Amino acid sequence: MASNDTPDDTHGAAHHDEINWEAAERSPEFQELQRKKRNFVIPATIFFLSWYFGFIILSGYAQDFMGETVYEGLTIGYLFALSQFVMVWVLTAMYLRRADRDFDPLAAKAAQVAIDAGRARRAEPAKREDSEAGR
Repeated sequence: MASNDTPDDTHGAAHHDEINWEAAERSPEFQELQRKKRNFVIPATIFFLSWYFGFIILSGYAQDFMGETVYEGLTIGYLFALSQFVMVWVLTAMYLRRADRDFDPLAAKAAQVAIDAGRARRAEPAKREDSEAGR
């Protein structure tokens, strides 16, 4: 880019005048996407935080239980700590599967509705001008 060139900022949301953002937000596809994501993310977050803080609380207040040996020096506390990693990977896999199956198709439909509404909105003034010019 030359020093007197301006940066190409045509990739921002404000520069996509072919998209009707209000129509996107009101579309049933977007509303369903929001509902489905909320129905997954909120319970998953509650589960994650309960598991995580459960470990911390048990570590502080149930030291005898967490210190019990399961197998040759491997304690319940270590198992619980290692299960944190497994739990995060499982939640991530569940989210990715749900995104592929539910979220992404709904997002594509909502995006198409927004683009179609934006194109219709842009075509409206042109039709009006053509009809006024034809009088």
